[in-house]
Amino acid sequence: MPEFHIDGKTYEVDDGGFLQAPELWNEEVAKHLARTEHVNEMTEEHWTLVRYIRNYYERYGIAPMERKLSRETGFSPEKLYQLFPARGACKVAGLPSSHCAVHADAAGTGCGCCLICAR
Repeated sequence: MPEFHIDGKTYEVDDGGFLQAPELWNEEVAKHLARTEHVNEMTEEHWTLVRYIRNYYERYGIAPMERKLSRETGFSPEKLYQLFPARGACKVAGLPSSHCAVHADAAGTGCGCCLICAR
Protein backbone atom coordinates (compact mmCIF):
# COMPACT_ATOMS: atom_id res chain seq x y z
CA MET A 1 0.00 0.00 0.00
CA PRO A 2 1.39 3.47 -0.85
CA GLU A 3 2.38 5.70 2.02
CA PHE A 4 4.01 9.02 2.82
CA HIS A 5 5.78 10.42 5.87
CA ILE A 6 5.44 13.69 7.76
CA ASP A 7 7.38 14.49 10.93
CA GLY A 8 8.28 10.85 11.48
CA LYS A 9 4.69 9.59 11.11
CA THR A 10 3.59 7.25 8.35
CA TYR A 11 0.31 7.79 6.52
CA GLU A 12 -1.12 5.07 4.29
CA VAL A 13 -3.13 5.93 1.20
CA ASP A 14 -4.97 3.77 -1.28
CA ASP A 15 -3.98 3.51 -4.93
CA GLY A 16 -5.98 6.67 -5.65
CA GLY A 17 -4.10 8.60 -2.97
CA PHE A 18 -6.97 8.74 -0.47
CA LEU A 19 -6.00 8.61 3.20
CA GLN A 20 -6.69 5.16 4.65
CA ALA A 21 -7.20 6.41 8.22
CA PRO A 22 -9.21 9.66 8.01
CA GLU A 23 -8.88 10.16 11.76
CA LEU A 24 -5.16 10.84 11.26
CA TRP A 25 -5.88 13.86 9.05
CA ASN A 26 -4.37 17.20 10.03
CA GLU A 27 -3.38 20.37 8.22
CA GLU A 28 0.11 19.10 7.38
CA VAL A 29 -1.43 16.00 5.82
CA ALA A 30 -3.81 18.26 3.89
CA LYS A 31 -0.91 20.33 2.55
CA HIS A 32 0.86 17.16 1.39
CA LEU A 33 -2.29 15.80 -0.27
CA ALA A 34 -2.91 19.20 -1.90
CA ARG A 35 0.47 19.05 -3.60
CA THR A 36 -0.50 15.68 -5.09
CA GLU A 37 -3.56 17.44 -6.52
CA HIS A 38 -1.52 20.23 -8.15
CA VAL A 39 -2.27 22.76 -5.42
CA ASN A 40 1.08 24.04 -4.23
CA GLU A 41 -0.21 26.65 -1.79
CA MET A 42 -3.33 26.40 0.34
CA THR A 43 -5.02 29.80 0.48
CA GLU A 44 -7.79 30.77 2.90
CA GLU A 45 -10.30 29.88 0.16
CA HIS A 46 -8.81 26.39 -0.11
CA TRP A 47 -9.01 25.98 3.67
CA THR A 48 -12.63 27.19 3.73
CA LEU A 49 -13.58 24.53 1.21
CA VAL A 50 -11.52 21.75 2.79
CA ARG A 51 -12.78 22.48 6.31
CA TYR A 52 -16.39 22.55 5.15
CA ILE A 53 -16.01 19.19 3.41
CA ARG A 54 -14.20 17.75 6.43
CA ASN A 55 -16.83 18.96 8.91
CA TYR A 56 -19.68 17.75 6.71
CA TYR A 57 -18.07 14.32 6.40
CA GLU A 58 -17.51 14.06 10.14
CA ARG A 59 -21.15 14.93 10.78
CA TYR A 60 -22.87 12.87 8.07
CA GLY A 61 -20.34 10.23 6.99
CA ILE A 62 -20.44 11.29 3.32
CA ALA A 63 -19.14 14.19 1.26
CA PRO A 64 -21.51 17.06 0.46
CA MET A 65 -22.99 17.17 -3.01
CA GLU A 66 -21.50 19.86 -5.23
CA ARG A 67 -24.68 21.97 -5.20
CA LYS A 68 -24.78 22.04 -1.39
CA LEU A 69 -21.08 22.76 -1.23
CA SER A 70 -21.49 25.72 -3.59
CA ARG A 71 -24.52 27.04 -1.73
CA GLU A 72 -22.95 26.75 1.73
CA THR A 73 -19.51 28.11 0.85
CA GLY A 74 -20.60 30.66 -1.74
CA PHE A 75 -18.15 29.21 -4.28
CA SER A 76 -19.49 28.57 -7.78
CA PRO A 77 -18.74 25.21 -9.41
CA GLU A 78 -16.24 27.05 -11.57
CA LYS A 79 -14.51 28.40 -8.45
CA LEU A 80 -14.40 24.89 -6.95
CA TYR A 81 -12.62 23.68 -10.07
CA GLN A 82 -10.31 26.69 -10.02
CA LEU A 83 -9.31 25.91 -6.42
CA PHE A 84 -8.82 22.19 -7.08
CA PRO A 85 -8.11 21.72 -10.81
CA ALA A 86 -7.53 18.00 -10.38
CA ARG A 87 -10.87 17.70 -8.51
CA GLY A 88 -9.25 16.49 -5.30
CA ALA A 89 -10.91 18.57 -2.57
CA CYS A 90 -12.28 15.49 -0.79
CA LYS A 91 -8.89 13.82 -0.92
CA VAL A 92 -7.22 16.90 0.57
CA ALA A 93 -9.91 16.98 3.27
CA GLY A 94 -8.79 13.48 4.27
CA LEU A 95 -11.93 11.62 3.26
CA PRO A 96 -11.62 7.93 2.38
CA SER A 97 -12.24 6.84 -1.20
CA SER A 98 -15.73 5.58 -0.24
CA HIS A 99 -16.92 9.11 0.64
CA CYS A 100 -19.22 9.78 -2.29
CA ALA A 101 -22.89 10.38 -1.52
CA VAL A 102 -24.02 9.41 -5.03
CA HIS A 103 -21.97 6.26 -5.50
CA ALA A 104 -21.27 5.15 -1.94
CA ASP A 105 -21.87 1.55 -3.02
CA ALA A 106 -19.21 1.80 -5.71
CA ALA A 107 -16.21 2.62 -3.55
CA GLY A 108 -13.03 3.01 -5.49
CA THR A 109 -14.64 2.58 -8.90
CA GLY A 110 -14.24 6.19 -10.00
CA CYS A 111 -17.62 7.85 -9.74
CA GLY A 112 -16.70 11.17 -11.41
CA CYS A 113 -20.04 12.56 -10.21
CA CYS A 114 -18.88 16.03 -9.32
CA LEU A 115 -16.05 18.52 -9.28
CA ILE A 116 -14.79 17.48 -5.87
CA CYS A 117 -14.41 13.69 -6.10
CA ALA A 118 -11.29 13.08 -8.20
CA ARG A 119 -12.19 9.41 -8.56
